[in-house]
Amino acid sequence: MVPMPEQPPEVRRRNFKEVPLGYSREQAMAEASRCLQCKSRPCVSGCPVGIDIPGFVKAIADGDFRTAIRIVKHDNTLPAVCGRVCPQSGQCQSRCVLGKKGDPLAIGNLERFVADWERREGGMEMPELAPRTGKKVAVVGSGPAGLTVAADCARNGHAVTVFEALHSLGGVLRYGIPEFRMPKEILDAEVGMLEKMGVEFRTDAVIGPMLTVHDLLGQYDAVYLAIGAGLPFFMGIPGENLAGVYSANEYLTRSNLMKAYLFPQYDTPIIKGRRVAVIGGGNVAMDSARTALRLGAEEVFLIYRRSKKEMPARHQEIEHAYQEGIDFHLLRLPMRILGDEQGNVVGMEVVKSRLGEPDASGRRKPIPIPGTEYTIDVDVVVPALGNGANRLLTRPTRGLDTDKRGKIIADPETAETSIKGVYAGGDIVRGAATVILAMGDGRLAARAIHEYLSTS
Repeated sequence: MVPMPEQPPEVRRRNFKEVPLGYSREQAMAEASRCLQCKSRPCVSGCPVGIDIPGFVKAIADGDFRTAIRIVKHDNTLPAVCGRVCPQSGQCQSRCVLGKKGDPLAIGNLERFVADWERREGGMEMPELAPRTGKKVAVVGSGPAGLTVAADCARNGHAVTVFEALHSLGGVLRYGIPEFRMPKEILDAEVGMLEKMGVEFRTDAVIGPMLTVHDLLGQYDAVYLAIGAGLPFFMGIPGENLAGVYSANEYLTRSNLMKAYLFPQYDTPIIKGRRVAVIGGGNVAMDSARTALRLGAEEVFLIYRRSKKEMPARHQEIEHAYQEGIDFHLLRLPMRILGDEQGNVVGMEVVKSRLGEPDASGRRKPIPIPGTEYTIDVDVVVPALGNGANRLLTRPTRGLDTDKRGKIIADPETAETSIKGVYAGGDIVRGAATVILAMGDGRLAARAIHEYLSTS
């Protein structure tokens, strides 16, 4: 595999600039030339949106970057984003035949290259749009599922309006992913393309308590709900109410969306911490730990209850965290957070653990080892344990079926909900997942909405 150049760890651990620097033309063509062009195309079956991977890779190998990006954008409206944040090692790249005896093809790196090439050197082409149908679609939420369904509905000739509760577009892509993993200019460029396609965006628009889903149904022919899963989980241990405990959602939102990382230009309140503990093993935990380091922490501890092998984060993000000096405490369970007389965090007690039998999720259950408790001195604790459904929209929407955890129930084949003309997808249906899975939901829903609008 042709390695992608990166900032050295000792440099990047104190700045928010993007870590991987991208392929040159020559590097991209060399990597693309490794593709075997398998007739069975196993990589395509591993892509939730079904990109013609062999097709765009061959075009890169031939030096025809314009054709390559056209092939990618036929199925993916956010190629520069996906090239950076998709878990390719568990999806398309995991099916690559080259991976059986060596390194799989770096499909994500090539996707990123060709998207960056178009933006920086070739100008971004607008996809072909069908004639206007006169139908209107409302999309609630501007994360990956919402942006995908908006793009596909616009391509089909429908007028699309996207409602975003925050003041800035992109959902989790904006507030959850740090600048060093995905510069916001990348997201701005890809959202800008949707605006050129005629998609209307309305920010600061909270749907649910005031303007309801049924109100939208009175103004639009179909509604798509892509509101994500924004309710953070906590550990349920003593001390979680102390000053200095942030959910990962809040910590990353203050840094990314409210630009705490640009201090002193933006004086966003955040306790930066001298010694920070992050709890979890997913991408959000890695992002939180590496953000803490860049905000000035002297030491950052990552506490995870299983081993490195079980970590759900992208392999690349785990290795980057190790390289930057994050101190991993694996097979550890937090017991309580310790505070001083003023209610500030001063430490955390953890206990060593071992892995037992698989739990309900199918993963081996961590079991504490009595007598192995110890204390870490910290002044900030960031639980990054995943998110559940926020019921701000679902609770006041009469007739909208949800499960016991508050997730919207939608047909897996059509994304239809219990309300006629209302569709849903992304994290609010499947639970917290990946960007590309949310985009796959958006593609499926867009096809169903188009069929519905074409026959109603």
